[in-house]
Amino acid sequence: MSFFVKLTEAMASRQSLLITGLDPNPEMLQTWTRHNAGSGSFLAQARRWIKAVIEATSDSVCAYKPSLGFYQALGPIGLELLREVRELVPLELPLILDAKHGDLNSSSALAHYLFRDLGVDAVTLSPLAGQDIAAPFLLYPDRAVVLTCHSSNPGARVVQHHPNEDDPLYITIVRETQLWGTPEHLLLEVGTSDPAVLARVRREAPERFLILRSLWGEEERLEALLQAGLNSSADGLLLPLPQHLLVEEGMAAGTRALRQQIETMRANWDGGTADRCDLWLPTPRGGSAAPTTTASAPSAAEVLELGRLEDQRLDDQRLDELLVDLFDIGCLLFGEYVQASGAVFNYYIDLRRIISDPNLFHRVLHAYAQPLAQLQFDRIAGIPYGSLPTATGLSLQLHVPLIYPRKEVKAHGARRLIEGDFEEGETVVVVDDILITGGSVLEGIAKLESSGLKVRDVVVFIDHGGQAIARLEAQGYACHAVVGIERITSSLRAANRLSQDQADLLAAPTQSTLPCR
Repeated sequence: MSFFVKLTEAMASRQSLLITGLDPNPEMLQTWTRHNAGSGSFLAQARRWIKAVIEATSDSVCAYKPSLGFYQALGPIGLELLREVRELVPLELPLILDAKHGDLNSSSALAHYLFRDLGVDAVTLSPLAGQDIAAPFLLYPDRAVVLTCHSSNPGARVVQHHPNEDDPLYITIVRETQLWGTPEHLLLEVGTSDPAVLARVRREAPERFLILRSLWGEEERLEALLQAGLNSSADGLLLPLPQHLLVEEGMAAGTRALRQQIETMRANWDGGTADRCDLWLPTPRGGSAAPTTTASAPSAAEVLELGRLEDQRLDDQRLDELLVDLFDIGCLLFGEYVQASGAVFNYYIDLRRIISDPNLFHRVLHAYAQPLAQLQFDRIAGIPYGSLPTATGLSLQLHVPLIYPRKEVKAHGARRLIEGDFEEGETVVVVDDILITGGSVLEGIAKLESSGLKVRDVVVFIDHGGQAIARLEAQGYACHAVVGIERITSSLRAANRLSQDQADLLAAPTQSTLPCR
């Protein structure tokens, strides 16, 4: 079972967002021993405490998170104790090892030891060495990595918030690390007790699971952190069990009470404003608070509009970054290329390369999903063959069944015109990669409709910019393109990926037209 499935199933079965540490901290053990009349060596006390914590909390938490450093400090017996932890933690609960690893040279060996020998489900990493630090760990598809993007240590602020609050380093880390792995394989750890910091990370990473590393002393602070960190589904945020609960009497009852308190807050949570909470009190570029005596508070409509504009800005930025990354892996080529329609263009776009880059593939799927979210349909249909991987990915991501019209009907076998199960009268959205003339899309739609299916909408990643959309609209179909050639040109030009001559070629690509086949 993969880490992500194990985590989400544990959250559902326990109805909990809580995780707990299992750190044999000498100070904590002394407190616990006083309350429990323990004796013996430090190792014996640590064993009893770890066992007691797991027994008291396993019904109320969704994961355990021991810190590697405490076990390393004990020498060889500490690593043996860590193996005992693996045996004591129920296998249906994820074990996340808090290692904060940041050394490139030892990454491959450590990944093998932790994931294969020790059997942990995820590990925390320091991101400062760049993507190379995560790569050896992401080779294990059933495991996950947690990248630390912010520390609660006050001394780290001068580094993490450099150079200014408009564009601090920790936000750059959040943006960059999301390019390294999919949400199922890469989580973010946020050390903070400041809801504004957590809200800003959530806004930059709406799809990621966030692990909060902080303490709260009042119910109001806990509620504010939940408001700031929960995603649109009222989950996606893991909260640590406060350390005082792990050493006091009534550990089990205290954990259950906190779990229930959080679940009550989640039940009453208004997801419509959670990712915009910091817009109520915007901070100007100078970094000081905005004056409150010279202007009236924004209305609810104004706040929603500000939130919409901010979301659009972030979506535009992510799309620009995606287009640059597609260019960098060779999805855009220059030369003379004959298209399927017979036209000869000065460029060629080949999106099939993305299937070998899981993270890039996921980001392309996310771009498709935005226009699809506004439509109503029962099935997704991919146009063979180029868009079939994309349609398959969207089917899995959106939990909508996939069908596709065959490019040709064979004389043997079942001789089906449409592959996949469907019922007559169902509505199908057609997905393709690039729209040039619209011919292949209309051909596929004709096969779908001849089988009793309804088609209203077509979603493509790139619109070439000719008359194809008008051609589809004339036939009664609405076409939704993620991006057009003009946007691609401007994004790549702004990123210094294109020369002016290349940009001019994209602006007027057609050189000649061969007879259509």
